[in-house]
Amino acid sequence: MTDLLIRLFVKDYQKASEAHVRQRYGRFAGAVGIVANLLLFVIKIAAGLVFNSIAIIADAINNLSDSGSSLIMLFCFKLAGKPADKQHPFGHARMEYLSGLIVSLLVLFLGFQLTKTSVEKILTPGETHFTLLTLAILVVAIMIKFWLALFYRKIGRLIDSTALLASAADSRSDILATSAVLATAVLSRLTGLNLDGYMGVLVALFIIYTGVKLVRDTINPLLGMAPSKEMVDGIYRKILSYEGIIGLHDLRVHNYGESQFFASVHCEVPASQDIMKSHDIIDNIERDFLKEQGIHMVIHLDPVVTDDEKTNELRQQVEKIVAEVAPELSMHDFRVVWGVSHTNLIFDVVIPYGLDRDDGEIVSEITAMVYQLNPTYNSVITVDHHYVPDTVEISCKKGGGEE
Repeated sequence: MTDLLIRLFVKDYQKASEAHVRQRYGRFAGAVGIVANLLLFVIKIAAGLVFNSIAIIADAINNLSDSGSSLIMLFCFKLAGKPADKQHPFGHARMEYLSGLIVSLLVLFLGFQLTKTSVEKILTPGETHFTLLTLAILVVAIMIKFWLALFYRKIGRLIDSTALLASAADSRSDILATSAVLATAVLSRLTGLNLDGYMGVLVALFIIYTGVKLVRDTINPLLGMAPSKEMVDGIYRKILSYEGIIGLHDLRVHNYGESQFFASVHCEVPASQDIMKSHDIIDNIERDFLKEQGIHMVIHLDPVVTDDEKTNELRQQVEKIVAEVAPELSMHDFRVVWGVSHTNLIFDVVIPYGLDRDDGEIVSEITAMVYQLNPTYNSVITVDHHYVPDTVEISCKKGGGEE
């Protein structure tokens, strides 16, 4: 059914990777979410009022918040599709994340309000009537939510949207909440116990939990998240596949919305290679990333001396020292200033995030070990913190990690 709806309502649905088609998918998903959740709200609120059930009313309000979420999603997908302007040179794609944050705060507010109402129902319980019609309504609601979860997940994966995948997870959570209300209705009918207020509290707390999780998931991309390991490894392997590139480092990736990436990186080339050839290679890499992956790449050129045997031997010795200090470390931008009384070894050491070692301690240990090689060697070390691929060798030189 989802495929049929996509073919009917999403123009050029086959081109999901294109930005304007992606916006159409997002607006379509938002519209479907509004209709489905409003339908569920009307059904449940009617049942809750007729049968005097605070648990069903709480579940209905949850669906109303989901409808509001879909409305905000629809609005923000439309805004996210606006082109860049003077005030927003990187476009408006982060509106998709902002919509998630607004929805998350709305969910939290409704959760606290329902908790208060449910506690009042426990303190002053009223008579609740659960009938077979009540059970039928809840079963139908579960089936609709199950389809909606599959719908969101399919489109979310198709256009790689964290907002839609979050909506799919929220829908699955709603299925559990409605199932709990259904179980309470059955139990109350069989035992005669009035558990309605207690289930209302549980559903409300569940809504609050969902809201907190959504806040966390939407704030992270707004603050700026590191790219996935898969993306980092893919960028390293692709750049190292170009002839004339012998290494890379200092990769930085910025996200201004789903599928809106800007990146910078330092690429090492042989110093003996013609500068015009190196520049042409860099231009080709930047153009290919934009065309094939939609990544706006900016590359800094780092010439590396490769034809000096003495320097190369010393570089290998220092690389071995860095690896001995910690296998997670890597080194780049190595150069030597030879002198009469002392020699400066200038290089950068990459310390990955999460390594439980003090930067100063690492630098001191490397410096001491280099000094042991030759007391005239003076280490000038710059510490870098950035993304490191799964295979550390990829980040060092061409050929490492290639299969």
